[in-house]
Amino acid sequence: MRLVNKGKTKDVYELDNGNYLLMFKDDVTGEDGIFDPGANTVGLTVEGAGKSGLRLTKFFFEILRDKGIPTHYIEANIEEATMTVKPAKVFGNGLEIICRYRAVGSFLRRYGMYTEEGQPLDAFIEFTLKDDLRKDPPITEDALCMLGILSRDEYKTLKELTIKISNIVKEELAKKDIELYDIKLEFGKIGDNEEIALIDEISGGNMRAYKDGKYIEPMELEKLILGD
Repeated sequence: MRLVNKGKTKDVYELDNGNYLLMFKDDVTGEDGIFDPGANTVGLTVEGAGKSGLRLTKFFFEILRDKGIPTHYIEANIEEATMTVKPAKVFGNGLEIICRYRAVGSFLRRYGMYTEEGQPLDAFIEFTLKDDLRKDPPITEDALCMLGILSRDEYKTLKELTIKISNIVKEELAKKDIELYDIKLEFGKIGDNEEIALIDEISGGNMRAYKDGKYIEPMELEKLILGD
């Protein structure tokens, strides 16, 4: 296999059969040694974080597969901390779509004049560009279309899929009395028909979840959900 991308939390390898292998690392995003799912730098290394994130990702991707929601997932090997996926073409240089159920993180920092921490939000959807240099700026539908990153129809599909997937995750967490505050998803186009599908991962590393009003760290979240 051939290394094609050395990422912050995962390395990507191309396999001989055309599929890709994602190798989950123990590095997590954050700043000054503090975890932050919204950060665009590696903040710390936590032993076991890679396998923990993969276990939760496998759990959610298989739920989505059973519900007929398109993803790039093929299979996962927990012991080797790897996930085999279909090749996918990203939008532009990559988009992240955030679904927010409560006002925290960058939403609170930007709109603090009009909101307070933890205020309920009605599945607020936010598109951001994957651009470390410019700190992943938010972008509107008009700008996305004018810059040729996606079409109006693709924007609509991405928004609808994000809400649908986020609600599924929210419902799964609620079974354990855990509340999802926000989640960050990525999408790409797979196959000859370029079907829009969920890519990357679904783990504690790309969401904020709370129990009894207290934030749950990613590895603890995996234990609470999977009962490890």
